[in-house]
Amino acid sequence: MASVIEESGINLFGGQPVSLENIDKLNAVVNCSELNKSSFAKDIQNNTGNALATGIGFYILGEDAQAAESLEKAADCMEKHLFLGRSLRRAGKFDEAVKSFQEAEKHNADSLMVSLEKVETLRQAGKLEDAQQAISGCGNFEKVSAEYHFQLGRLNDAEGLYAQAMKNYQIAIELDSSHQKALFHLAYACDLRGDDEAAIDYYKQIKSNSPVYVNALLNLAVLYEDMCDYDKAEKCVEMVLACHPNHKKAILFREDIESSKYMVYDEEKEKMKTRHNQILEIPISDFELSVRSRNCLKKMNIHTIGDLLNISEAELLSYKNFGETSLTEIKYILDQKGLSLGMSLEEKNNATSVDIEITGENQELLNMPCQEMELSVRARRCLQRLGCKNIAELISKTEAELLGCKNFGVTSLNEIKERLHSYGLSLRTLD
Repeated sequence: MASVIEESGINLFGGQPVSLENIDKLNAVVNCSELNKSSFAKDIQNNTGNALATGIGFYILGEDAQAAESLEKAADCMEKHLFLGRSLRRAGKFDEAVKSFQEAEKHNADSLMVSLEKVETLRQAGKLEDAQQAISGCGNFEKVSAEYHFQLGRLNDAEGLYAQAMKNYQIAIELDSSHQKALFHLAYACDLRGDDEAAIDYYKQIKSNSPVYVNALLNLAVLYEDMCDYDKAEKCVEMVLACHPNHKKAILFREDIESSKYMVYDEEKEKMKTRHNQILEIPISDFELSVRSRNCLKKMNIHTIGDLLNISEAELLSYKNFGETSLTEIKYILDQKGLSLGMSLEEKNNATSVDIEITGENQELLNMPCQEMELSVRARRCLQRLGCKNIAELISKTEAELLGCKNFGVTSLNEIKERLHSYGLSLRTLD
């Protein structure tokens, strides 16, 4: 078998400077399979004399502590401070990362690249205003730099400006059709909004242009499985396992797909439920609203159409600065979808009671929407089909009820049980 160096044609340890572009290519080759990562780790062990190359190598492997330790020993140069900053950022040391990027700029790093590295670091640190200020200084790269539009899109996402984020991802792809991260986040955004056709198209573009983009392949498999195209779903999972044979989620997913082939379900009913749940997930930011209405809803923690169904007219009008004009705007949006304010409240009141001691603290937890549980796309879709809007409704279900849902397998069940366990909760039992 050819070594990673032979396969990529890039020798990080050859003594000659390696361009950032080639380091990115090497990164893709190394991380496309477990065998390549193992082989590259041995290359690092056999070439520890060059602190800079060793540090970059550890960064590529995701060993951030070792990367930082080696890079600190390297002579000052642009590459040292750039990869040191990236390693520190992944380790959550955001302030130190920003300082390292500033040092990279002093050593002739490209100013746009440094600015965008800072933007990503500030965004990950949750300093969105600082990130917005940093990226505003790069405005002259609008419609010029794909990375600029990708980072702007990521910032838009963090700010809740989802429609604007999608526009920026699309521009990034127009400027660079092989920008894998922009393709992935655009595909994921389409996936969340129920635009399966567009999501599949973007995931397939990633599949054709990338060695093995694991998350894209698994998300594509979820979409194929939802369409009952189990052969295509299985092929996507097998592509992951061919390169990452120990990938736990892919292994369980393959078993779930096999089980799904023999499930019986009411397809028309499932389509109606899925469509209804997709409507409930539409962000408020997708609609044209006045600044006052938008700001009030944001402060009230109302982000989706579904959130509006859980609040009454009286509650909205009781909020400071929310008047009849804003109420009319909201009611018009819901009316177009055949919905109305507060229509979910009665359903919630009639929902199955949960055998748990209710206190002020856990009542808030039980009311938490399932979409805030940070679940995978597959698990989230399964909960949509079950109509579980919040944790109270979820824990009223048994394992058998979950497993009886179309395409709901052991992978999703274990993920949900682990998440509930972290909250001190569990699914209902029949004992």
